[in-house]
Amino acid sequence: MFAHPLTSTKANSRAAFGVIHAGLALLLLASCDKPAPPPAPAPPEVGVVTVAPSAVTVTTDLPGRVTPFLVAEVRARVDGIVLKRLFVEGSDVKEGQVLYQIDPAPYQAALDSALATLEKAKAALTSAQAQAARYKVLVAANAVSKQDYVNATASSGQAAADVAAAKAQVETARINLGYTEVRAPISGRIGLTDVTVGGYVQASAATLMSTIQQVDHVYVNIAQSVSDLLRLRREAASGQVAMAGPDGVKVTLALDDGSTYPLGGQFQFSDITVDQGTGSVTLRAVYPNPDYLLLPGMFVHAKLVEGISPSAILVPDIAVTHDAKGDPTTLVVDADNKVELRKLVTGQTYGANWIVESGVKAGERVIVRGIQFVRPGMPVKPVEDPPTAPPASAPASKP
Repeated sequence: MFAHPLTSTKANSRAAFGVIHAGLALLLLASCDKPAPPPAPAPPEVGVVTVAPSAVTVTTDLPGRVTPFLVAEVRARVDGIVLKRLFVEGSDVKEGQVLYQIDPAPYQAALDSALATLEKAKAALTSAQAQAARYKVLVAANAVSKQDYVNATASSGQAAADVAAAKAQVETARINLGYTEVRAPISGRIGLTDVTVGGYVQASAATLMSTIQQVDHVYVNIAQSVSDLLRLRREAASGQVAMAGPDGVKVTLALDDGSTYPLGGQFQFSDITVDQGTGSVTLRAVYPNPDYLLLPGMFVHAKLVEGISPSAILVPDIAVTHDAKGDPTTLVVDADNKVELRKLVTGQTYGANWIVESGVKAGERVIVRGIQFVRPGMPVKPVEDPPTAPPASAPASKP
């Protein structure tokens, strides 16, 4: 038997409709299982510090060398054999104290001879003066010629000159005899002796016998480069730094072991001559040294307070990085809360901050936390962090 054609067509239509309906159902189910797109991420949170001008004390760390307050070389002023040494090496001596005894015998003899010559000259003067006085009476009575009177007067004058010369010889002999006792020219600490007992010293060679240095006060000579000096003057002229007066300049010392010298010094002067070899000028300060902690020739680090910068721009050190060229940079949040990269011109350090000469301005927000999670142009959520305050004992200094 065969089916009716019309019945077969209707059955086929129903089957096709069922297939289409089933496909649409599957598509609807597939679309219901697909997740919705995620929401946009929130801007990352960063810590910022608002830049504000601050008054900072400007200091410079400079190398220095200790020199004695006074130095005197003890040298021989007469020839002779050293008979005694009358001091202990390395001890303190007083001005005028006898240090060495040179053999005085030949100089005592010279003094005695000069004294005898003086007495002889005095006797000759007395005789010449008496004769001149007598001839003065006789020439008035024409008992002697005028020429004889003139000769007698001249002899009296020559005898007076001989007395004066003899006195000078006596004084010279006495001075030379005094030089046989070699005395300390200044008070201070004496060093090693350069001659021994029995050694021969000469005045013509100015034989060095020892050296005395006064070190209860010492000088510290500090070398400052010309570039730093010019920078300081330029900043002072522009009003960036208020210069400290000569009486207000403070200089503190750090010793080789890192300790700070406990006593303060007083700035004295700045030299006007530039050392051609180092390109620096010498500054000098004087320090009390009662315990002899500072020794001549010792190397020290001097911290010189140059002045006060009334409106310095401080940027925390943690906010400053360096680019591939080594130039300092920082990240700033702009008015639209987007990150902006700035190149900086930095000067000295001030505690945990940099003094910035250009690159940021007062009122701008510098990123100090979360720097590693942001890039220039990104939107961020800024949160104000407390500023990094420098300690009171940490003035601005060169890095």
